Amino acid sequence: MENQIKKGVSRRQFLGTAAIGVAGVAMFSSLAACKQKLVDTDLKLGFIGMGQQSMFLLNGFMQIPGVQVVAGCDVYGVKRKRFEKRVKAFYEKAGKQVDVQTYEKFEDLLSRADINAVVIAVPDHSHARIAIAACKAGKDVYLEKPMTFTIYEGQELRRVVRETGRILGLGSQQRSDPNFQHAVKLVQSGALGQIEKVNAYVGAPPKPYDLPEETLPADLNWDLWLGSLPMPIHYNAQLDPPITIDPEQNEQFWGAWRWYKEMGGGFTTDWGAHMFDIAQWGLGMDKNGPVEISPIGDGTEFMKFVYANGVVMTSEPFNEGKTKGVKFIGKDGWIEVSRGTFKASDDKFLPPATAAGDTGPYETKIPHQVNFIEAVRERKDPAVPVEIGHSSCTVCNLGNIACELKRTIKWDPATETFVDDTDGAATKLMHYEYRAGWNLL
Repeated sequence: MENQIKKGVSRRQFLGTAAIGVAGVAMFSSLAACKQKLVDTDLKLGFIGMGQQSMFLLNGFMQIPGVQVVAGCDVYGVKRKRFEKRVKAFYEKAGKQVDVQTYEKFEDLLSRADINAVVIAVPDHSHARIAIAACKAGKDVYLEKPMTFTIYEGQELRRVVRETGRILGLGSQQRSDPNFQHAVKLVQSGALGQIEKVNAYVGAPPKPYDLPEETLPADLNWDLWLGSLPMPIHYNAQLDPPITIDPEQNEQFWGAWRWYKEMGGGFTTDWGAHMFDIAQWGLGMDKNGPVEISPIGDGTEFMKFVYANGVVMTSEPFNEGKTKGVKFIGKDGWIEVSRGTFKASDDKFLPPATAAGDTGPYETKIPHQVNFIEAVRERKDPAVPVEIGHSSCTVCNLGNIACELKRTIKWDPATETFVDDTDGAATKLMHYEYRAGWNLL
């Protein structure tokens, strides 16, 4: 008999909280429940990227004892003003005096010797370039997912992180969620028997950019926003959602850059960085990957990933509602896990009641952020280190490469090279040529 536990909030409820301000910042019970040891010496944080996701991260990091947010950077002037206003209001309410500075160029923020770590929440195409610069500047990094825009960028970021000895943690907060942890424990302990198939539904790959050109805001540096992207891309407000300060009006939608192949990886990377990540974790394929990847339309209705042990993962929905989540199917039972929902073929597979987690927007769950701060203090790998971030991101990119080529591709996860790529087409898509004047390293 099918069973389920529902908890947390729906995606719609989450989106409805996008306008949360300082007045809405709550001391979530997750913080009180965290038993990690934190010290009193302040770690000074800088934020690079001040959009919607960054505001959620800001609300979380400011609550962690021993953390002080002192700087922020964004290419959009109005978002710098919002950041400064929120940070100052938070510390004034807490009875603290904190000098908060904002910058248009991330290099200016990185040049500050007093900043220990940075939180990077910019569009995907700038992830690697800024994170590498941060590591070289001696900063630890909390980086939003997916880790990088291309496979090559991931390889280089991984190398630089280890060479510089910096701590890099990925914003894959599902790994700190009790429901997903319980699901992975069931799979890895053999409770479901041998895993035969995994459905990790994430949504469609990216599409060509088709938004109409609109008037560029005077305080948005579009050249810096585009960064290394080589093709001319005109501005549309959906790419960097506008806000106002007085009256306060926050983003009404997520930045649409993620849906277009010129700037993002579509649902494949946006949600794949979460759900493919959980699937690989459960299958014991962290720092590994599939050996064969089939695109939509090449003998399959959905992306298909085949692993060396024969297990098949597809991006096929596992229910009529097309919930973004993961279904593990074993010989002795199955489980479905998504944000706020856990279903199983038998009651014995359901998580304990203590795994219910906290209420509130999913993006504001801060044990994952606390884990990063602890890793920085103790100089150890966080829950999602750079190697895992890279392997999970690579799976997403492999799916998009197969879809772009419209054919099945073969991959060697040990050497991170394509097999039988006789025309070099797949290898070419591991990266792109940056526009003149922009460099990765």
